[in-house]
Amino acid sequence: MQESEVPEAPEPEATRREAGVTESSRANRGWWDRNADEYQNEHGTFLGDDRFVWGPEGLDEVEAELLGPPEELKGRDVLELGAGAAQCSRWLASQGARPVALDISHRQLQHALRIGGSFPLVCADAGALPFADASFDLACSAYGALPFVADPRLVLREVRRVLRPGGRLVFSVTHPIRWAFPDEPGPEGLSVSGSYFDRTPYVEQDETGHAVYVEHHRTLGDRVRDVVASGFRLVDLVEPEWPSWNTAEWGGWSPLRGSLIPGTAIFVCERD
Repeated sequence: MQESEVPEAPEPEATRREAGVTESSRANRGWWDRNADEYQNEHGTFLGDDRFVWGPEGLDEVEAELLGPPEELKGRDVLELGAGAAQCSRWLASQGARPVALDISHRQLQHALRIGGSFPLVCADAGALPFADASFDLACSAYGALPFVADPRLVLREVRRVLRPGGRLVFSVTHPIRWAFPDEPGPEGLSVSGSYFDRTPYVEQDETGHAVYVEHHRTLGDRVRDVVASGFRLVDLVEPEWPSWNTAEWGGWSPLRGSLIPGTAIFVCERD
């Protein structure tokens, strides 16, 4: 090997094992910092700079109005969890809302700075929100934070704390049924390969056994119980259908699978 050559790091090992709050947080902060550039390069066009898209199906908040009618967004304080490059917050600001974009990844927020916007960007863990009680009217998360945390109730209770009475939380996650199928967009992704009831986290770990990526599975019933136990009322559960205009593949999402099984679950909740 030439002296100037640097050996490539071995590919992470994919496994299913337990991973707690601290390990999950540390692993996912590092993963998103390392992969933010690739993610934005690959998906930035689909997400846009100032669109609010709830998931790979392409359901847009302009049509869905899950946060409320557009006229009710003006002047509202909104917290976006797992904001990435803050595309959703940028759209909220265009509607007259006052968003705050929070993400655990510093590199993701650098992409938010690159695109621009006049709203605050906050690098923090969703399980320990750096805001005073009753600071926001609304909270939202499009595939941010919740799929990656070991204790979703910790996050939900933090969100409840910073919401004002009657405040709304809307968040999207991978539809729980997808955990029973291989993460493949083609026909091989249509046959059940595991138990829907196996809550063991999906972990990618390095050669020393340290997690470098963690994703957590909750059944549909688990998600509902998490919401209610954290002081919210479930108002709606949306399972977007795959639209005919969307011919793109995104990881295990595709028109083929989307026409047969749901890929996304969106929980619309209100603070008691």
